Amino acid sequence: MAVLDPRSLRVYVVTSGGFGRGHREVAMAAIEGGATAVQLRAPELDRSRLQALAAELSLACRSAGVLFVVNDAVEVAASLEGTGAHVGQDEDPAAVREALGSDRVLGVSVADAGQARAAATAGADYLGVTVWSTSTKPDAVGGGPDLVRSVSEASGLPVVGIGGIGPGNASQVLDAGAAGIAVISAVAAAKDPVAATRALRILVDAHEMPGQP
Repeated sequence: MAVLDPRSLRVYVVTSGGFGRGHREVAMAAIEGGATAVQLRAPELDRSRLQALAAELSLACRSAGVLFVVNDAVEVAASLEGTGAHVGQDEDPAAVREALGSDRVLGVSVADAGQARAAATAGADYLGVTVWSTSTKPDAVGGGPDLVRSVSEASGLPVVGIGGIGPGNASQVLDAGAAGIAVISAVAAAKDPVAATRALRILVDAHEMPGQP
């Protein structure tokens, strides 16, 4: 597995092209606002467009010291220096780990403790958990903060909560043991995405990391 500093998961922004902004604009705003991780999630793009955008964002994130991962497109991630991948349960995490090699970050979305243990065994570096249901990912069922806690305890890996998270409830996710919060609309749909990211960073920075005294 890659050497992953859990602090790089604290404010994790997932791009979206569905809120009147492009993926690039969302990602750049997130970087400027102090995000610690950016995930390019662009299933609507063809391979060539995704490759070009991922290459640009990978360089921007690397220059800013921000973790960068690509959703699902493992071959794109593997072709770019310092780029990780995030996959769901429709992918075999062991095969993804083999394709990425040992030095790239691998995140896996899980829905229960059993999937969490399997992902950890397969070589995942961190896990994603849907906390609350959201229209951004209508097929994902939220498990609440309790799911964050159970997945973290079962796997021993850093957990990132996603789904319906914003400034008003982020502390609940962190209190449950999450290493960080992942957001889509809280940044992509914000009037000022830079300021929205900055506000989340201030909130999260004020909260103790799991395992801190």
